[in-house]
Amino acid sequence: MSQKTEKELQESFTWARSQVYADYNTVLGYYQAQSCLEYVRGSSLLDAPCGDGILTAYLSPRFDRVVGIDASSTNLELARQNLPRAEYHEVLIEDYQTNERFDTITMLNILEHVENPVSVLRRAAGWLSQSGILLVHVPNAQAINRKLAVLMGTLTECGELSPFDINVVGHRRSYTLQSLCRDVEAAGLRVQETGGVFYKMLSTPQMDWFLKNGLWEEGGFGWGRVGVEKKDWRHEFCRACYELGKRQPEDCNIIFVCISK
Repeated sequence: MSQKTEKELQESFTWARSQVYADYNTVLGYYQAQSCLEYVRGSSLLDAPCGDGILTAYLSPRFDRVVGIDASSTNLELARQNLPRAEYHEVLIEDYQTNERFDTITMLNILEHVENPVSVLRRAAGWLSQSGILLVHVPNAQAINRKLAVLMGTLTECGELSPFDINVVGHRRSYTLQSLCRDVEAAGLRVQETGGVFYKMLSTPQMDWFLKNGLWEEGGFGWGRVGVEKKDWRHEFCRACYELGKRQPEDCNIIFVCISK
C-alpha cells in the first residue's frame, strides 16, 4: 500500500472545532482570538491555517484584507460558510507561494502538526511586512489538567500524545513554552512576548461536559455568597479562566509567542 502524501494525511484527520467537543473548543477559540487581537498590527491578515474559519471570523473585523490557507478541503468548505469575504487557498503551509506581505500572520495550533516546525516558522516569517507580527499558538503540554492526569496515572508524562491526539487531531509533538521558544530561535527569529490562553483544570471532554451541564443558573453555594448579584456564570467562569491564564501562562491550555523579524 502506498504511503499517504502530507496533504492526504491532513485531509484524513476528522477534527473540527465546530464539531468535536464544540462547546469547549469554540470557547477556547474565542479566547485565542481575543488574545491575538491584543497584539495584531496593520490592515492585512494571513491565517495559516484557517481551519474551519471560526477563529478567522473572530479576527476579521480588525482587518481590511483577510487570507486563509488550509490543506483540508473540508475545513475550507466550512471556512467559506463562516467567513465568505476572505480569500482562501487549499494548500499545505509548506507549499504556499505568495509575493504578498502581511501585517499580521496567525499560526494557531499548527506547529504541533507539521513535519518540520523550524522550517515552517522561517517560511511564515518571510511573508511578514517589515513591521509585521507573527502570532504562534500551540497546545501546552504543561497545562494543569495534564499535570493532574500524570498524578492520577492517566498519563505517563505531561508530553504524552494520546491516540486521540495522534489519530483524530493529527499531533506529531507536544510543546512547552521553553521548547516553543527554542524552535523560534532555531528559525533565526526573535521572541517579542510570550503568554498563555485559558487556565484549564479538566480534560477537554470534561470541560465540554461542564460547560453544557454545570450549575450555571442555580448553583447553591457553588459560586460565591448567597444574595450575590445574578450574572451569566458560565460566561464569567470562562472569562475568569482567560484572565487567570494571563497571570499563569505556564498552566494554560494554550501557550503562545509573538514574533517579529
